[in-house]
Amino acid sequence: MSFLPTGTVYGVLLNFRGEMQALAPQMSQPPYKAAPKAPVLYVKPANTWSAHGARIAVPARVPEVEVGATIAMIISAVSLADPSQSAIESIANFVLMNDLSIPHASFFRPPVKFKCLDGFLGIGAHALPASEAGDPSRFTLEVRINGEVKQTVDFENLVRNASQLLADVGEFMTLRAGDVLMLGCDTLKEGDRPLARVGDRIDISAPGFGTLSNTLVAETA
Repeated sequence: MSFLPTGTVYGVLLNFRGEMQALAPQMSQPPYKAAPKAPVLYVKPANTWSAHGARIAVPARVPEVEVGATIAMIISAVSLADPSQSAIESIANFVLMNDLSIPHASFFRPPVKFKCLDGFLGIGAHALPASEAGDPSRFTLEVRINGEVKQTVDFENLVRNASQLLADVGEFMTLRAGDVLMLGCDTLKEGDRPLARVGDRIDISAPGFGTLSNTLVAETA
């Protein structure tokens, strides 16, 4: 049986250095006029979840979608509030994810209509135990569209590594057992993300994780 979350799934913006650099000009503009000091989170609710191998329907009004390849942390029963535990010890497993969204210009408070369409989160078939995954800062993944490599992601380039991200999120909210927190989605050199269209097959792979595959299809009336 394919893995599906039992808790809330949170995405994270601006957690790769390349993404931060690409969007730096926007950060000096209103309403905030400065780079965020805390992690920027958003929710991918259950209506967005698609299992490995599933066909993901794309509305006719959407010519292409952004591929947000990432690895996410699945929280264990260990409380982040327990001072005897380090933040990294609260991770039970890691899982591949494909955080799809409609292309949009602003990083401020990502609108639900761009990121939370039905099926717009591909989820890896298997959760890799943290004890087997190794150091998250050494993770790498590869994005292929129709078999062609479109992106490679090196998690050494995180702004906040897994431990720091968990600690900083824990400063303002509680993550519970079964909740899922993405490490973030990197950009290409141009500052955008890989784009896919109806008919495309998206494969995201990482050593030890296997491959997460989904095919985009046209939404039926």
